[in-house]
Amino acid sequence: MRVVIAEDLALLREGLVQLLTAHDFEVIEAVDNGPAMLRALLTHRPDVAIVDVRLPPTFTDEGLQAAVQARAQVPGLPILVLSQHVEQIYARELLSDQNGGVGYLLKDRVFDVRRFVDMVKQVASGGTVMDPKVISELMIKHDTETSPVHSLTEREREVLGLMAEGRSNAAIAARMFFSEKAVSKHTNSIFSKLGLAASGDDNRRVLAVLAYLNAEAQVPPPRTTAS
Repeated sequence: MRVVIAEDLALLREGLVQLLTAHDFEVIEAVDNGPAMLRALLTHRPDVAIVDVRLPPTFTDEGLQAAVQARAQVPGLPILVLSQHVEQIYARELLSDQNGGVGYLLKDRVFDVRRFVDMVKQVASGGTVMDPKVISELMIKHDTETSPVHSLTEREREVLGLMAEGRSNAAIAARMFFSEKAVSKHTNSIFSKLGLAASGDDNRRVLAVLAYLNAEAQVPPPRTTAS
């Protein structure tokens, strides 16, 4: 499985290279800035890219910009964001794109190497992986009196976060010590309140929720990154 890595911190970048190589990935290029990342993605068209949000030259949102631009030219290019930050606008645009695998994890909340490797493979195969904290922060942006998200109960928010991780109803039930029937009731209520059609496919359920979160966002076109 061919991988491109975009990370400006040398130790973390090399650590990811060594980790992925040890698990039979082929790291075809590891870069440390936004322009180089975009070039690498378009040149190599990897099976999956692992990217940071804030990269040189400005350390704002170059990683997400480059990811969005790359997917515009290579539809469905699998992208796994691995960052310390949740960037609102471009994150919604990236995550709501229902074409190809996508994920967003927070560096300080990745505790299990084997699970991380599995999540990289899941994104590469077209799946979606999300840190619940990312979903929570994206939801806060829309948690207003006029937003349907405001109508969700605390329990429904918790279920939604687990859904966004790609968990099945059975997995959510085990995590929350509920019956599957109770989880199904919560998920149906969530979809009803958000105006979304329920689906038995975990990945499509996640993407539907993310698409909803993106629906009201005013997303500007990606800024051109100088080469």
